[in-house]
Amino acid sequence: MPSMTRTNGKAGEAAINKARYGDLLQETLPRPIRTEAENERYLRVVEHLMSLGKRITPASPVEALRELMQQRGMKLADLAALIGSKGVASEILNGKRALSKANIKRLAGYFDVSPEVFL
Repeated sequence: MPSMTRTNGKAGEAAINKARYGDLLQETLPRPIRTEAENERYLRVVEHLMSLGKRITPASPVEALRELMQQRGMKLADLAALIGSKGVASEILNGKRALSKANIKRLAGYFDVSPEVFL
């Protein structure tokens, strides 16, 4: 899984919203591009979107952690069980304590993401 991202300063907007994605799939099924004309049309759309200047910036480790927790319905107590201390978990979420190497490895394994998400 690639690192978590944010757009417009909000964590996780670039993450897939499964309900919305399902709605979009019901409206229009993805299909392969088969002709050069289709390819050119889609390239124009992508170039237009890129010209709008909206940049996707990496999320901070805490933003990524909060998004991953939200996606799984996790609370502070759940994180504390992974970290080993409710106080440390709270300090991490409040930005008062950085993630240790051990916690990064533990969280990456639990969430099945690259440790780089938390660096």
